[in-house]
Amino acid sequence: MKWYKNLWKKEKDGSNAELRSFVRYAIILSAIFLFFIFVKKDSVVRWIQAGFTIRRQERQMQYYRREINELDKQIAILSNDRDTLETLARERYHFAEPGDDVYLTK
Repeated sequence: MKWYKNLWKKEKDGSNAELRSFVRYAIILSAIFLFFIFVKKDSVVRWIQAGFTIRRQERQMQYYRREINELDKQIAILSNDRDTLETLARERYHFAEPGDDVYLTK
């Protein structure tokens, strides 16, 4: 710790003035760099996290767009084809015509 305290005293530089001044600048720049990376409100860490969040949300948007396209295709098919609509109603909603035998299983 004594070395660290003496680093800031310029009268102790002697023949190592350039090296000691470089170390002082390196310490100050490192402190500023770390401040901008971790402490500041708009830090690099938060910027990277925001990038991951944006990518995840874009993937979700693509997934929901595909789902919407598939549902639109199903709507078009069911709107135009009565037999397909009847098959869907019988399978999914257990609709039956009068006189049909209906077997429900659990």
